[in-house]
Amino acid sequence: MVIKESAPSLARQFLPERTMELSCVRSEDQDGSSCCSEQSSNSSRSSSDEKLVRGNWTGKMDFFLSCVGYAVGLGNIWRFPYLCYRSGGGAFLIPYFTFLLLCGMPLFMMELCFGQFANQGPISVWRISPIFKGLGYGMVLISGIVCIYYNVIITWTLYYMYLTFSAVLPWSTCGNWWNTEACVSAQQLNGTTAITGNGTTASEEFWRGYVLQISPGIEDMGGVRLELIVTLFIAWIIIFCCLFKGVESSGKVVYFSATFPYLVLIILCVRGVTLPGAMDGIKFYLSPKWELLKSFKVWGDAATQIFYSVGPAWGGILTMASYNRFHHNCYRDALIVPVINCGTSVFAGFVVFSIIGFMAHETGRPIEEVVSQGPGLAFIVYPEAVARLPISPLWAFLFFSMLFTIGIDSQVRDPCPAPHPLTSPVLA
Repeated sequence: MVIKESAPSLARQFLPERTMELSCVRSEDQDGSSCCSEQSSNSSRSSSDEKLVRGNWTGKMDFFLSCVGYAVGLGNIWRFPYLCYRSGGGAFLIPYFTFLLLCGMPLFMMELCFGQFANQGPISVWRISPIFKGLGYGMVLISGIVCIYYNVIITWTLYYMYLTFSAVLPWSTCGNWWNTEACVSAQQLNGTTAITGNGTTASEEFWRGYVLQISPGIEDMGGVRLELIVTLFIAWIIIFCCLFKGVESSGKVVYFSATFPYLVLIILCVRGVTLPGAMDGIKFYLSPKWELLKSFKVWGDAATQIFYSVGPAWGGILTMASYNRFHHNCYRDALIVPVINCGTSVFAGFVVFSIIGFMAHETGRPIEEVVSQGPGLAFIVYPEAVARLPISPLWAFLFFSMLFTIGIDSQVRDPCPAPHPLTSPVLA
């Protein structure tokens, strides 16, 4: 490919930090050996200055694990399994992997390349085409909103982790001040008695009546939950500690936060498949419903999950790639990370539905009535299930510590909260 004279000059005008590398590209009819040697030395000096001014990942694994942690989020655990079951079971994997190949991987690679070349954050990178600068502001705005609600989820998770340090899990029993007469505890359900009528599980009443203390309506604002304020403050302190040195600190945190969830998922999967009723849940999860492939909604759900999970156009990929060195092999990362992300989603479905199958077996209810998504799965169904296991506080702690590390990983990879000691990746 021949680069015209105008291309480097145009790139030099809008992205001066990255044009040294382009200067050594020669056209077929030019001999620029002396120019290249001179500009190579300039390039090395530029690379050194860049590291001092903005910073780089200290190793290739820092960036790779950061991308994995960014892509693998809470949606992989609490949204994909439910979406897969609702949209055709095993048949849903066809549109899911189709959109991975057609949209997920190409967009992921394009954003990696763009960020790595430009060495800029999601706002200033659009100096290359100023008319699109509003896209950068949109990325930061959306990521800022997501960061706020992710930290609320981390707050709830921290609070549940704190509550696991007790001999009896508080959401496993009735008779507490937040319970109603309709409460049914794990001890009352022995596999032959099902929840009927207006009965509710102890974990649901604990979540709604104690943790959230939901008021009857918008006219009643309710009180301030001091415990949640404290855990929210702790959550923001943890985020700050992960980011206060920019990529130098977050690149080290990721070695734990990106790998620990897989260890817990494997442990929970091994425990889950040994429980009674687990196979029924897994069959329910993967049983294909081929007729649903005719529905546009199923294909739309698959595309939505790919875009939300892989994370293109949010600014996070662009921001992380901007800390790469110019000649980093981003093609390899663009192929591996999306595959790991989708594989994690499928594997998490086995973990979730093995527990849901056990829950259905224990309560005598159909799996359709037990399955849930989002906070309902993380803070009602799963806690209710682990409350029935031996050494239930240990299993509960493992589960919520996994949610905590996944939330932290997704939080620190968004472009909004990622400060640097000298310059912010959002603005530079």
